[in-house]
Amino acid sequence: MRRRLGRECLYVPSCRLGLYVALRHWCPPGGRVLMSPVNDDVIMFVVLAAGLRPVQAPLNASDGSIDPAAVPESHWRGLSAVLTTNLYGNPDPAPELRARCDALGIPLIEDAAHAIGSAVAGRAVGTFGDAAVFSLSKHVGAKTGGFVAVADPALVPELAAARDALLAPARLTAELAYALRPYAEAGVRGLRLVRAARGLLRAVGAEERPGIRMELRPGELKEALADGPGLGAFDSWVRVDMHRYRLTPGRARLRRTERLLSGLDPLLAAHRAGTERLLATRWAAPSSQGRPLFRVPLLVADRDAAVAALARRRITTGYLYDPPLDVYAGDVFTDASPRPAPAAWFARHALPADPLRARHVISVLDELGAEPVLPPGHGGD
Repeated sequence: MRRRLGRECLYVPSCRLGLYVALRHWCPPGGRVLMSPVNDDVIMFVVLAAGLRPVQAPLNASDGSIDPAAVPESHWRGLSAVLTTNLYGNPDPAPELRARCDALGIPLIEDAAHAIGSAVAGRAVGTFGDAAVFSLSKHVGAKTGGFVAVADPALVPELAAARDALLAPARLTAELAYALRPYAEAGVRGLRLVRAARGLLRAVGAEERPGIRMELRPGELKEALADGPGLGAFDSWVRVDMHRYRLTPGRARLRRTERLLSGLDPLLAAHRAGTERLLATRWAAPSSQGRPLFRVPLLVADRDAAVAALARRRITTGYLYDPPLDVYAGDVFTDASPRPAPAAWFARHALPADPLRARHVISVLDELGAEPVLPPGHGGD
C-alpha cells in the first residue's frame, strides 16, 4: 500500500482503531469535526471517544458525498478537522475539502474504509489528507486489519507508539477462531443455514444491531462523555461487530491478510466491471461522477422492499445507514446538519449493491419491478 499510495503506511488491527489514533494525534480535545451523517454509527462513537464533537455535514443527495458549498461559513470557522467518508467507495470532493482545510489551518483526515482503489481528480483516495485510514476487512475481505497512510513519514514512530499503547495482547484462542472462521462460514452457506444462524444469534442476545443502528443508550453515553477522552468508557459502542478491534495480530491474521491483499488488483478489476454494469441501470444516480467500487448506491423508491427481495435470494444488503446520525443521536451528542433533507433522502432510498453480485441484483430488482427514484434537484421529491 505504501507503493500504491506513495505514502508511508502503518498497520493497525482495525480501521476504527486507526481513526481513533489519527483523531487523537491531530485534533485537540473538545474540537469539532465535520463528518457525514450517513455513516456507520461506530465512527461517530470513535469521534466521541477521541474527545471530539461530531458536526454533521450537508450531503449531495445523488451519491451521499459531502457538499462543501452547503456548509455555512460559521461552521467552517469553528472546526478542528474534517473527516471524509468516501461512502461505498464514492469519493468525497477531496480537492475542495483539502483547500478549505489549508485555508483554515486544520487537518483533513480521510476515512477510506470503503475506498481502496477509488480515485478523485486523477489521484487515489487517501493521498489528500494529513492522514487516511483504510480497512482490510472490506474489499480485501480479511475481516481484520487496516492501515493509516500519512503525508509526513516522520510521524510514523509517534503514531506507532500511540497504536501500541492501545493494543490488547494476542490470544491463541482468538487466532484459532480467526483461522477457522472462513471454513465455518462456508459450511453455513453451503448448508443454507445463514438465516437460521442469524436467528440463533438474535435469540441468545449475541446480535448487537437489532436494526440498522445500534442502541444509542443515551444515559450511559452521557456518563462515558463525562469520563473524558479514551476508548475504555466507549468500548461497548466502538467494539460493535468487531470485538477484537484492538487485538495484536498473530501470524494467522497477518498471513491470511497478506495472501488476500496480494489478489487486490484482479479483485478491483472485477469490482470495476460490476460497478459499470450497475451504473448503467435505471436505478443509478443521475450524472454521478464517482465510481463507487465497494458498493454502488442504487436509488429505489421502496428500499426496504428491495432489501427483502434480495434477502429471499440469499443476497444480504449490508452497509445501510438510516436514519442519519443527527436524527439517530440528537443534538445532545452531535451538531445537526445545516441542511438535513438531502442526507435523509439518500439514507432512505440508497440500496448499496455489491458489484460482484451485479447480475443477480439487477435480476432481482427487475423481477420485483423496483421503481427508480430521482433525487431532489433532478426531478425527484
